[in-house]
Amino acid sequence: MSNEFYRLTVNGNEHEVRDAWAGESLMYVLRERLGLPGTKGACEQGECGSCTVLMDGEAICSCLVMAATAVDAQIVTVEGLSSDPTHTTPTDVQQAFIDAGGVQCGFCTPGLVVAVHHLLDRNPQPTELQIKEAISGNICRCTGYGRIFAAIELARDQRNTPPEEPAH
Repeated sequence: MSNEFYRLTVNGNEHEVRDAWAGESLMYVLRERLGLPGTKGACEQGECGSCTVLMDGEAICSCLVMAATAVDAQIVTVEGLSSDPTHTTPTDVQQAFIDAGGVQCGFCTPGLVVAVHHLLDRNPQPTELQIKEAISGNICRCTGYGRIFAAIELARDQRNTPPEEPAH
C-alpha cells in the first residue's frame, strides 16, 4: 500500500485522497475512494465516454487522467450537475432524458448527461451536427440514438423557451 496523499476538488468540495497509488485513474478515485458511482467505468481506454466528467470546464474521459494530476483542477461529476443539494431533483438534461425515453440500461447515461450539459452550457442553440459531434465520444449499446437525440433537442428547446409571464 502506498502512502500517497493529495486533495481533489470535486463538485465544489475538497476531498482528501489518502493511501493512494499515484497512477490511479481519476475514474477509479471518484468511484472507489470518494464514493461517487455516477462516473461509470466500461472500456477504461477513453473510447466509450461512460466516465465523462468536467475538469476545469472541459469534458474529459476520467479513465485517461491520473487522479494525482488533477490536484489543482475543478472536477464536476454527474452528481455535481444538480443545484439541488439533496441531488433528488433531476437536472433539465436528466429530465429530458427521462421524458424522451433516452435511458435504456443507464450505463452510458451519466457520461451522456455530462457531455450534454457541457454542450448546452457552451452552445445554447447547437445544430444537429454540433449535437452529434458533442456526443461522438459517448457510446450507447442499447439504443439507436434516436431517443437520445430527442432528449438533447428537448433539453435545448426547453432552455431556449422563454418562461411564461404571469397573467395579470
